[in-house]
Amino acid sequence: MKAVGTLALLLCALSAGGYAQGSGCNNGTITGIYMFTITGQILTPPPAAGPATGVALTTFDGAGGLTQVDHVLHNGVSPVEAWRPATGTYTVNPDCTGTFTFYPAPAAAADNSPALQVYFVISQGGKQINAVVSGSPNTPPFTAAILSTGTRLYNVP
Repeated sequence: MKAVGTLALLLCALSAGGYAQGSGCNNGTITGIYMFTITGQILTPPPAAGPATGVALTTFDGAGGLTQVDHVLHNGVSPVEAWRPATGTYTVNPDCTGTFTFYPAPAAAADNSPALQVYFVISQGGKQINAVVSGSPNTPPFTAAILSTGTRLYNVP
């Protein structure tokens, strides 16, 4: 009888653990406003190559849409527009990985850049996003090694 009780307890524990792992992530996991730090380098093509450092404020709507403003220094040069706006889309996978694509929409033409493809991993139940910019889905493509860490500031409905 004791063995049956122990087996039942073990099965309940395994079932609860499996449920927690199976629940995973979705687009709603990163609903809210996040502050990102950005550091790295654009590798190619040569005219754009150089170090990049900055900050961004990104709002995820929980349904796959985002808006953002950023201030990024490229080769040590400040942008013409203090806060460059962008819009985009994102997809979160059940394993808490995902991608987002940003489409910059600056008022100053000098601050325009191609769309950015970003790969990320969500941690701490959606409180943190670790991301890497690897390039652009646009033509001409560029390659980059830019790391970014985002922390949720506010959760918005």
